[in-house]
Amino acid sequence: MAKILFVITASDHWTLADGTRQPAGFWAEEAIGPYQVFKEAGYEIAAATPGGVPPTADALSLTAEFNGGEEGAQRMRTALREATELANPMRIEDVTIDDYVAVFYPGGWGPMEDLPDNAASGKLLTDWLTSGKLVSLVCHGPAALLATIGPDGTSPFAGYRLTGLSNAEEKLNGLADRAKWLLQDRLVGELGADYRETEPFAPHVEVDRTLYTGQNPGSAVPLAQELVKALS
Repeated sequence: MAKILFVITASDHWTLADGTRQPAGFWAEEAIGPYQVFKEAGYEIAAATPGGVPPTADALSLTAEFNGGEEGAQRMRTALREATELANPMRIEDVTIDDYVAVFYPGGWGPMEDLPDNAASGKLLTDWLTSGKLVSLVCHGPAALLATIGPDGTSPFAGYRLTGLSNAEEKLNGLADRAKWLLQDRLVGELGADYRETEPFAPHVEVDRTLYTGQNPGSAVPLAQELVKALS
């Protein structure tokens, strides 16, 4: 059976400009929604994190406020417990690309902490792009692409049309003014991406060659569905 790899942040916080540690991790909706789409389509799932550390779901992403009420929150918590593959990751360095048909990076504030400068993840993404297999990232997940920038200041993803959490959305999240940097700014200014966005928190997916990206939490399931279509 074909496999899809989830690469997930191992951080449980995001360090803000004043040194404050904002509790974070991966955003549950952005992992569980695609996980369910892939499983229903018949794919096996494996996971990897920096250091093989079991990932932490952002506690906010498991609350009633972000799941349409307490019943939805309970469903999300149950689904997370049942997604045992995500709780037992390998080290990124131990991934063999040939074992998978695609890679998927969920977001959350955690990826802003440990993935932009993670060399193993950057090499994985670069090698994955070279392989011709599908690369997908959602919301803050594209922060991982910053690790593909080489010593010469260029990335193999430069010029790709993509999306990720917008500056407008980060402002609405309430942390933009306290952040060390904003994702959209660095994707444009450092990665050299052809960044696209839609209105805040509306689903939005961009596809450019083998790169599939989603703008925000509501884009995670549509992104996974596009990936499944492309793999069919």
